[in-house]
Amino acid sequence: MMHNIYASILVMFLTIYAVRALPLTLIRREIKNPFIQSFLYYVPYVSLSVMTFPSILSATGNRITGIVGFVAGVVLAWVDGNLFRVSIGACVAVYVAEMIVTQTGIF
Repeated sequence: MMHNIYASILVMFLTIYAVRALPLTLIRREIKNPFIQSFLYYVPYVSLSVMTFPSILSATGNRITGIVGFVAGVVLAWVDGNLFRVSIGACVAVYVAEMIVTQTGIF
């Protein structure tokens, strides 16, 4: 299990580092193309999200509670944006969903 975590961290590091460092080393002049600029700006965030999202869904014992936590985190981030409140709110949402699932036996 720990090996997968270290491999994921390594892949995330290499992806983000490559996208940030390669343009500095290979391109000597300013990039004027807006498409390439936006691509280089958003790739690190997208790659991190793509590697993190499956872990969010499988972090709990039940996929439904993982989805509840994800949706709660997205809604709280959209409304508030404070990282601490978003993480606490998502954890509380998962806790409540786990309690409902274990008490009722649903899912």
